[in-house]
Amino acid sequence: MDTKYDNLPESGDRIVYVRPVKVADLPEDVRGQAKGLDEVYALHDARGERLALVSDRRLAFVLARQNDLAPVNVH
Repeated sequence: MDTKYDNLPESGDRIVYVRPVKVADLPEDVRGQAKGLDEVYALHDARGERLALVSDRRLAFVLARQNDLAPVNVH
């Protein structure tokens, strides 16, 4: 199929991966900012570099889209 979809990124650089992260696995200084959460969500680029940590999955997807990125859920 050669159908073009307007909402897909032009290259892999626009994709970010969203995955849950246990707060206990984060560095101590970051754990202190989690304010009672057991899990946060990380956004990673294609190289695996962590771009952001947010409190919930919905916010991770909103943040990605607000920055013209295409979020993909990682289990």
